[in-house]
Amino acid sequence: MTTLPAQTDRKLGLVIDLDTCVGCHACVVACKGWNTENYGAPLSDQDPYGDDPRGTFLNRVHSYEVQPLATSDMPHPAAQLVHFPKSCLHCEDAPCVTVCPTGASYKRVEDGIVLVNEADCIGCGLCAWACPYGAREMDEAEGVMKKCTLCVDRIYNDNLPEVDRTPACVRTCPAGARHFGDLGDPDSDVSRLVAERGGMDLMPEQGTKPVNQYLPPRMRDEMDQVDVLAPFLDPVAEDAGGFIGWLDKALERI
Repeated sequence: MTTLPAQTDRKLGLVIDLDTCVGCHACVVACKGWNTENYGAPLSDQDPYGDDPRGTFLNRVHSYEVQPLATSDMPHPAAQLVHFPKSCLHCEDAPCVTVCPTGASYKRVEDGIVLVNEADCIGCGLCAWACPYGAREMDEAEGVMKKCTLCVDRIYNDNLPEVDRTPACVRTCPAGARHFGDLGDPDSDVSRLVAERGGMDLMPEQGTKPVNQYLPPRMRDEMDQVDVLAPFLDPVAEDAGGFIGWLDKALERI
């Protein structure tokens, strides 16, 4: 089995703001594009336009409708839609690394990034079973396990403009919901953001010590405050006139 480094020099990772993410999937598309055209073997798709489309993705976005718990300050909180991006969390105590029988999965000492050496991967799937976050995927075409690399081929690439030396998902996010940096440095921008917004581990009870952090969504307005909008939702006119009125009457006769 593979051993983990006793310590890492840095803890590069992502901070994802669940309050800001709009679920547009731009990060998913950018990740798929960059990692198909550059690092390692392409991320394959099977029957993408058929009845049973499948494919390999290093980043996915799940959407959930949640009902916040009532509090004394807000006894009737409104339900809200939360978009939840998910990828490898580059855990400090990464079980996917320790179960790997060939050493293909490993954690880098210099920056803490967890990677897969595809030349040594035998596609046994043990890492996928060990990962509590479902962040590993088997590429059906290549027969090897795939995972987020934090775009290691971008962040150290001197041939790219400095502004582009960041993961593709972070670079493309239109809402600014994704942040990248050294979470081992308490003075870094991402560490200060986690401290200010109460960043949290995903499933801390698993004991994996994930590097990536999530910023919780803020509670929305109460349901009874929605009534304030009611006057603005009334129709402007009872009977439509002009071309729209004619069209409406014509459609009624069909």
